[in-house]
Amino acid sequence: MSSPLRRVVEIVAPRRLGTGFRWLLASSWVSNLGDGLALAAGPLLVASMTDDPALVAMAALLQWLPPLVFGLYAGALADRLDRRLIIVTVDLLRAVVLVLLTVAIATDVVSIWLVLLAMFLLGTAEVFADNTASTLMPMLVHRDDLAVANARLTTGFITVNQLAGPPIGAALFAAGHALPFLAQGVVVALGALLVARVVLPPHRRETPETHIRQDIAEAFRWVLHHPAVRTLVLTIFAFNITFGAAWSILVLYATERLGLGEIGFGLLTTVSAVGGLVGTLSYGWITRRVSLGNLMRIGLVFETFTMLSLALTTSAWVAMCIFFVFGAHAFIWGTTSLTIRQRAVPTELQGRVGSVNLVGVFGGLVIGSGIGGVIAQHAGVTAPFWFAFVGSAVFVVLIWRQLTHIAHADEADPAPAAP
Repeated sequence: MSSPLRRVVEIVAPRRLGTGFRWLLASSWVSNLGDGLALAAGPLLVASMTDDPALVAMAALLQWLPPLVFGLYAGALADRLDRRLIIVTVDLLRAVVLVLLTVAIATDVVSIWLVLLAMFLLGTAEVFADNTASTLMPMLVHRDDLAVANARLTTGFITVNQLAGPPIGAALFAAGHALPFLAQGVVVALGALLVARVVLPPHRRETPETHIRQDIAEAFRWVLHHPAVRTLVLTIFAFNITFGAAWSILVLYATERLGLGEIGFGLLTTVSAVGGLVGTLSYGWITRRVSLGNLMRIGLVFETFTMLSLALTTSAWVAMCIFFVFGAHAFIWGTTSLTIRQRAVPTELQGRVGSVNLVGVFGGLVIGSGIGGVIAQHAGVTAPFWFAFVGSAVFVVLIWRQLTHIAHADEADPAPAAP
């Protein structure tokens, strides 16, 4: 390896984080490129086959549904089985589904129902892969380096999933409808091979003595009795309700309120992703100066006033600036939340507690989306943002004192499960 390249690798993945982290990082970045291709290619494929709003909505629903249906089971299996083997197996199965979908498109035998089935299968596989992957970091990296390590993963997610992947996926789709799905299959398989190089410490429960439902119940009891993680899950659930309400009608807000067209709407996402990249690149500098607990408090206050600012403005340029800063906040807050949870949760519970958090994330988004649609229908496109502002403000006031638990999460031993 040349000296300049070695220096770049050292900056991105410092040697102190270990060889296992480097393999995990490479796998994550490669897999995220495949997911980024699908962000554009999936909706384009559905739109090319039907203009029925119900079917288009169903495609979105089938991507949101798997975390709610299978999230808890994915977490329980991650704590029972070989975690690396789960990721490798699931990613290879995803690659097989993508290859079959590619063949169906190329031979012109594909139907909208086959596409919807494929989306559901891919979404389900992604739940098991992503939830299990989140448990590997605290097994590979020292707890004091978790913030930096998670920031590196997030940087890759923003760069290749949010920024690079979608335009490449759209360009490949324009060249041939099957091409982006073939490319995704190849990179997902490569990601599986890379994560197979990771060496994990022993963690598998050889002969579980409990039923999987008991394992899931134990995770809920543990969360309930651990103040820091309980506060995190409640906060994520509540704020995703308010966030989901506002973001569910974002396309209408952008076009009707801000006067943006399709390209302008897409630019909002791009600007937010660029802000997220700036936020994650500066994450190490920030965490050396601000405690994780204070970062959480600052983030919640900022998100609350973001909703107020978007409710008030009619300027597309002002909204762009807000989205840039909000993107930085979103990824800083997300990285902080993940780091705190990884530090607080015992290795044998990482999968299940992560799945409880996942259900909170998507449960809040689904509830919020439904509320946002109803409010917008009766009171206009800015009404969900006013709802988000008021709801967030009320919750911040109610939860403010509880956030001290997060600030001291590293000082207390993890709480035992309730008997």
